[in-house]
Amino acid sequence: MSSITPSNSHRKIIHVDMDAFFASVEQLDHPEWSGKALAVGGGGDRGVVAAASYEARKYGVRSAMNGRRARELCPHLIFAKPRFERYKEISETIRAIFLEYTPLVEPLSLDEAYLDVSDYASATLVAKEIRAKINQQTKLTASAGISTNKFLAKISSDWNKPNGQKTLTPEKIIPFLESLDVKKFHGIGKKTKLKMYHLGIYTGKDLKTHSASFLTTHFGKAGGYYYDVVRGIHNSPVKPQRIPKSVGIERTFSSNLSSELFLEEKLKELSEHLEKRLQRTKVAGKTLTLKIKYSDFVQHTRSKTGKLYLSTKELIFEEAKTLLYQQKLLNSVRLIGISLSNLNTKKVKQKPKEKIPKNKQLSLPF
Repeated sequence: MSSITPSNSHRKIIHVDMDAFFASVEQLDHPEWSGKALAVGGGGDRGVVAAASYEARKYGVRSAMNGRRARELCPHLIFAKPRFERYKEISETIRAIFLEYTPLVEPLSLDEAYLDVSDYASATLVAKEIRAKINQQTKLTASAGISTNKFLAKISSDWNKPNGQKTLTPEKIIPFLESLDVKKFHGIGKKTKLKMYHLGIYTGKDLKTHSASFLTTHFGKAGGYYYDVVRGIHNSPVKPQRIPKSVGIERTFSSNLSSELFLEEKLKELSEHLEKRLQRTKVAGKTLTLKIKYSDFVQHTRSKTGKLYLSTKELIFEEAKTLLYQQKLLNSVRLIGISLSNLNTKKVKQKPKEKIPKNKQLSLPF
């Protein structure tokens, strides 16, 4: 059991969770489904619901539910076939936004991730800004939880869904956990919940009255986990994916573009964002790749390798523009992206964070 307590933890962790992600993407791409009960998955006897819109959830429709049962609960339910390539495409855009703020990003799935933003003055404002950027760039909403560790951040992100956030500051952690129903603790499933209820453990306060030996006797190794988390202790760090061989960013347009001049403007914006990502990850690259996906989903890439490492928005933009005009467009464009590979191992000088500087809001640590 750890000796670290919430009061002396200095980490600031954000858990970002997209709201009904698969279903929301389908409603975005099919405006006629907006505001309607929608399930992604199969509606037959063997079909399974992969995701449900909030309109469908009002009827009790949930993910992993049998398709037939979902129709019984909501006869007017619309079923959409999953399009994982589309979900992955938007997920990459969201991931790029995360990396503009910190290299310490731990994806859990296509629609959620942990971010360590301990070096910012206000994690609350960072989360708010990230959610705003996600909405601006994807037209989708996200919720966020902010606290001193991953366990608390994940619980908090569920609190004000959809399109909300909750900050659990150190002084509020213990009262919050003591009042919480144990079924809300991540890691406590239906069977464990019933076992705890049978033992007279209904809330975090009840759970906290039991010793570590009692909990391990009844719940095995998980008992030690329960003993810690009810005290706000969870020391697992945010674990980024392995160091990438390339750093890139891309955008999918709400309407297709057919002019190189318009695409040039988008490349300039992407170059600025890519510069920020390079500063966060502290790398530069010699090989620039331009990615173009046309309206018919045909994808082309063009690359150029130079002698110098690129890391500034000006140089990136000039090279990207050269690649753009290297060949005429074959069709209207729905997505454009740029990436740098052939990376160096030297640190790129990092500029101070401009949006939320460290010397601001000292009275608001979260």
